Amino acid sequence: MNHSVQRVLSAGFTVWVILAAAMCGYLYKSGKKDIRFGIDLVGGTYITLQVQQNDVIKNYLGDKIAAFESILKSAHIEMDGKPILAHDGLIFKFLSTNTAHEAESVLKSEEKFLKYDLDGASLKVTLPDATLSKLLSDAVEANIEILRSRFSSLSEIHISKQGASQIVVELPNVSDPHQAKAMIGKSAVLEFKLVEDSAASRETLLAKYDGELPEGTVIVPGQRRGAFDEATYYLLPVYTPVSGKYFKNAYVDFGGQFGTDLVVHFEFDPEGGKRFYELTSENIGKPLAIVLDDEVIQVAIIQAAISTKGQITGNHKPDEATTLSKLLKSGAFKAKVDFVEERQIGPTLGQEAIQKGLISCIIGLVLLLLFGIMYYRLCGVFSFLTLVYNIVLLLMFMALLHATLTLPGIAGMILTVGMAIDSSILIYERIKEALREGRSISVAVDDGFSEAMWVILDSNITTFIVATVLYFFGTGPIQGFAVTMMIGIITTLLTGLFFLKSLFKFYLRFFNVQKLSI
Repeated sequence: MNHSVQRVLSAGFTVWVILAAAMCGYLYKSGKKDIRFGIDLVGGTYITLQVQQNDVIKNYLGDKIAAFESILKSAHIEMDGKPILAHDGLIFKFLSTNTAHEAESVLKSEEKFLKYDLDGASLKVTLPDATLSKLLSDAVEANIEILRSRFSSLSEIHISKQGASQIVVELPNVSDPHQAKAMIGKSAVLEFKLVEDSAASRETLLAKYDGELPEGTVIVPGQRRGAFDEATYYLLPVYTPVSGKYFKNAYVDFGGQFGTDLVVHFEFDPEGGKRFYELTSENIGKPLAIVLDDEVIQVAIIQAAISTKGQITGNHKPDEATTLSKLLKSGAFKAKVDFVEERQIGPTLGQEAIQKGLISCIIGLVLLLLFGIMYYRLCGVFSFLTLVYNIVLLLMFMALLHATLTLPGIAGMILTVGMAIDSSILIYERIKEALREGRSISVAVDDGFSEAMWVILDSNITTFIVATVLYFFGTGPIQGFAVTMMIGIITTLLTGLFFLKSLFKFYLRFFNVQKLSI
């Protein structure tokens, strides 16, 4: 083998050239689909959701009913009927005013942070403003996490909090968001309730009770399996001690009577298993309704006490079973949401931003090339090649990570260009100092890289820490900027400390340089 070829291979530069060719080929073939663009570049839809405050109240106080009933039973205080869960509080009715006063005293001793208002023989329990504000904030954050879980396969979707009770969902490159809205709008609230009565229509059911439903009950329609099927209406209690919030897992598998139907299996956590066992063991032989988002999807007779595991049958199609499983696994909303705003964003502004961003990058690269040639001559060309390699490597990392490129992200890329050229300048100045001290070219290059390395690492690691903080505590545009900054810092260190040095070694060995043009 030719001696010069051996020197090229030993320099390691060939590896960088092969890697560059591979990256360019990958980006040409797959880069467009692997690098996603944010809503500010390609347009799309903004959806604003409002978390229902009344639902936060009902969920919190509804979960307290069993505890309240137990406290009153232990104190031998008899209620007049079941507790009524209203939109703004929980109402208890007693046989006399004195009993209501006694109940207030007993409940206050156990639940000090709630508000109690007496009205004759009725006692109303409500939430203080500070507690309600905290619960509302927690519900918003929990709903955001649930939405992120539901859309985990679509990383370009951005979900963030707005104000005290609103959530903003950004859907880039989506002009018809109905499917996403359908999934967003699913509260996925699964409840298990005993069936107290049923009829073919709402009117028939109301007529059975002279037009006035028993306190603490509600009429819920059954799910229609086909276009021509008639729905059955069920009389169910408003409150249930068992709901999907106690789910541990949900998955699709075969089951049913013959084991050939697609069913959704579910598993409760220990608390849910305990509640479900109490409900089923005390009501063997009675019909139990499975209610999903205020619609009865299945009714079954309780044959035996059930603890932690069960299944939902009903001739599910594969996509229906998968969607239901995913919704249940991601969890029910901590509070229901309303759609309050939907805005369409056109791609025109984004295309203009991309064009201007590309133009600014090209102008910056050209100016840097001219500056490098004027100030560092041939070594300035090396810096330019390193810079181009840096950008290609950055795009490659973004494609592999399926990162989302936003307008601030383009700004982060441009800033990366400046940081990369700064690393080259530090190295070159160290090399020039070594040459002035009389060291050989090879030694000067080695010393230049080794002496500048710690300064480069220090500045880049500090910036990386700042970018990490921006990513974890920022929102959409800021996160887009932080992502490209973090990737850009990594590629700057790789190209500045390794590619550029390999390029120098190749040049010095292959051309037998006696005087360095710097």
